[in-house]
Amino acid sequence: MAAVLTSPAPSTAAGPRAPTRPPWGGWRSRWPLLPLVATVLLPALPAGTSGGGGPADVASALAVLVCVGRLLYLRQRPLSATAALVLGLPVVGFALATVTAADPAAALPGLVRYLQVFVLVPVAVCLLLRDAHGFRIVAGSLVVLAVVQGVTGVHQYVTGTGASYMGEDIRAVGTFGPSDIMGMATVVAYGLLAAAACALRAPRNAPAWLRPCAAVLAVALTVPLTLSFSRGVWIATAAAVLVVLALTGRRQALTSLAVLGAAGVVLVGGFGIGSEMIADRAASVTRVTSTPDRSVSDRYAMWSAAGAMWRERPAAGVGLKGFPAHRDGHASIGLSSGSDTAGAGQEFRRQALLSPHNMYLLVLSEQGLIGLTALLGSWAAILAGAVRRLCLARSRGNAAVDCGLAAVALMTWQSVNFLYADIGGPTTVLSGVVLGLAAWWALSGPDRVSAV
Repeated sequence: MAAVLTSPAPSTAAGPRAPTRPPWGGWRSRWPLLPLVATVLLPALPAGTSGGGGPADVASALAVLVCVGRLLYLRQRPLSATAALVLGLPVVGFALATVTAADPAAALPGLVRYLQVFVLVPVAVCLLLRDAHGFRIVAGSLVVLAVVQGVTGVHQYVTGTGASYMGEDIRAVGTFGPSDIMGMATVVAYGLLAAAACALRAPRNAPAWLRPCAAVLAVALTVPLTLSFSRGVWIATAAAVLVVLALTGRRQALTSLAVLGAAGVVLVGGFGIGSEMIADRAASVTRVTSTPDRSVSDRYAMWSAAGAMWRERPAAGVGLKGFPAHRDGHASIGLSSGSDTAGAGQEFRRQALLSPHNMYLLVLSEQGLIGLTALLGSWAAILAGAVRRLCLARSRGNAAVDCGLAAVALMTWQSVNFLYADIGGPTTVLSGVVLGLAAWWALSGPDRVSAV
């Protein structure tokens, strides 16, 4: 009998087969991501205003429209029931706070803004991301934005062209100006965490240079983050880094902490980059009773006012956009009329204090216990789901662990930072993108998350 020649079966001993699709290409099929990338990058435009409605908001609206178009005409798979429940839960508080407000018409702009940032943009991100490659593209855009703003901020510190701080124009604010001093610090923190996630666990098929470059960028971005003198962002970033390091394993965590410690000693101790001012700024957080920082005193006074508003209307709050109108009736006499801003190309200006600079207290005062429970329930479900899926991905050798690390880091950062900040300014829409990235990792189907 003639021998039958057969081709040898492909061996699986070496591991899974290489993907048939180039992992770093395919832009033609990824054009729906362009509005999301634009949403991330456009806040860097100097034309952005602290009142919102800038180019990034237009891009986010376009992303939502693209998402709706794909659902209607291409019959794309909608959200799962769990994802729809988690992402749609905050709508209950938003709607109730609007209809029960003293002036529902005045509350409508707040309803639109809250729906945009906490519902529509996160849903659009979840639906437009096809796989882990899409996640990495959006996360990479955060890194690009952080680098641009970070370089601008360091230049402002070195040349004395930044925002006014302790009588000197040295505060790094990037292109956001002194009226939005948290803007640069926020985007730099986002980029730092995205780069750190890639440095801790790079994608399998990534170029060899990607991981060391990501590590260098993460360390370098600590410089503009420090020069922003934003205490809340420092605390949130440190918390997010520690959480992610704890989830990567003891050995890698200790190595990373040693590297970060050495970098801090070199930057602050060796080169003396704002060491005295940084130490004073960090210590001012606890100086509330004796020679307190004016900004700290004002912040605690507004927190007290927010609590008083909630006690007056505990269920539904005073209504969206109601905090400014009720502030003076509930604030202590020690609250100043506003904060002084100057520098970075802007003349001296008195900026009114129109929010408590604490997202949770803002929601509690304006939406009551119902709104806060709905919003916290949604965010807690996203964070818990993200951590759970990250642990599963690590145990199963999932190739998208870098996405999980970034999602957990960003969601942790947002949750902690909201203790010291609330929505407002051109970077507000980025909060929706971050929530969407975390929700995609936590709530999307396993076939989409596990893609290489």
